[in-house]
Amino acid sequence: MATAKKTSKKTATDTSAAVSGIPAGQDADVTTPAKTRGTSRQKASDKPASATRTPSRRKSATASATEEAGGTVVKKTRAAAPATRKAAASPAVRKKAQAPAVQEAPQAPAMREEAQAPAIRESASAPAVPQKQNTAPTRKKAAAAPELREITPRPRPAGNPYLPMPATVQEVIQETGNIRTVRVVLDDPAQMDAFTYEPGQVGQLSVFGAGEATFVINTPPSCKDYLQFSVMQTGEVTSAIHRLSPGDKVGVRAPLGNSFPYQQWKGKNIVFVGGGIGMAPIRTIMLHLLERRQDYGRISLLYGARSPRDMAFSYELAEWLANPHLDCTLCIDAPSEGWPHKVGLIPNVLLELAPSADNSVAVLCGPPIMIKFTVQALEKLGFAPENIITTLEKRMKCGIGICGRCNIGGKYVCVDGPVFSWAELKELPADM
Repeated sequence: MATAKKTSKKTATDTSAAVSGIPAGQDADVTTPAKTRGTSRQKASDKPASATRTPSRRKSATASATEEAGGTVVKKTRAAAPATRKAAASPAVRKKAQAPAVQEAPQAPAMREEAQAPAIRESASAPAVPQKQNTAPTRKKAAAAPELREITPRPRPAGNPYLPMPATVQEVIQETGNIRTVRVVLDDPAQMDAFTYEPGQVGQLSVFGAGEATFVINTPPSCKDYLQFSVMQTGEVTSAIHRLSPGDKVGVRAPLGNSFPYQQWKGKNIVFVGGGIGMAPIRTIMLHLLERRQDYGRISLLYGARSPRDMAFSYELAEWLANPHLDCTLCIDAPSEGWPHKVGLIPNVLLELAPSADNSVAVLCGPPIMIKFTVQALEKLGFAPENIITTLEKRMKCGIGICGRCNIGGKYVCVDGPVFSWAELKELPADM
């Protein structure tokens, strides 16, 4: 038992020396406290140096110090315990530093699964949404194309529809304070001879460097000497057109749009109603029907403006009033000195004239506000919506259905129009 006890104490002493970094054979730090505490029990003649120099005394002194002051070793062992614990804990720190989590992070299967997630392949290869969006308008166009060909056969521009035909201004007529009529001739004689169109079709008149705008061709198709456009000054392009003089060069893209369905009117009475610049498209269809007077019933015209000075084609009014095949009525909004004709707004004068709706078609064109109330007057007179015809040429832009700026609901004015029946327009959005 004594041997075991000494062995355990010696082991503790060696451990304490090892922790403090002193070799096992050099235990001066261990023996010094023991001898210091045991000095009171030794003789005054004992010298610490001799104990330090003699190995046998060192061992016995160490042993006796260990036996007499065992607490010293225990205390040193306990004081070194934290160091031992730190040394024991250091592998844990190393383990944490070398934790496999850092190594697992780059190889985390979650990140690889997200990078190789099949959702991306599914969304990239899912054809359902694009096919539905792409096929829907295609079906509508495919359904509408045959209908347009059957209902509105029309002349179309020859060659490139984007390329204007060069033309020369032949004559300029000042109709009113803000309306001018420009007569142009195509520079290519062959193009001029072959040019055909139907009443109601329009053309893009362009001034090089300024732009182009849409105007109805207001001469009847039988006129082969020139193409006539009547232009109200409202913006940059129309102002450039008003500055044109005979001999100036312009461009013409025509004919564009549909036309008045005059073939369907044969045998019927025709009521024309025009207001201001709206007389331009009325003029072309009216003169065309008068050339075929035998195919139609009674043909009448109600033309009005704000004042006598605002009436376009004033040089033709006398001829229209004298034509026995045309029942012509003129009116202005307010009384004017020397005016011998009707005074009043067009819708009111129309109700006063009260044309019969039986076997009749009404064709009107003018400012939007005039059209709105004139349609109401016609409906009061019994005209059915399908027998009220108007034109929306001023809403046309490119003229060939490319830019989409003339779109109204499901209609393109430049492709499906500009001529529409009131029944067609009633199906379009209210902001038309």
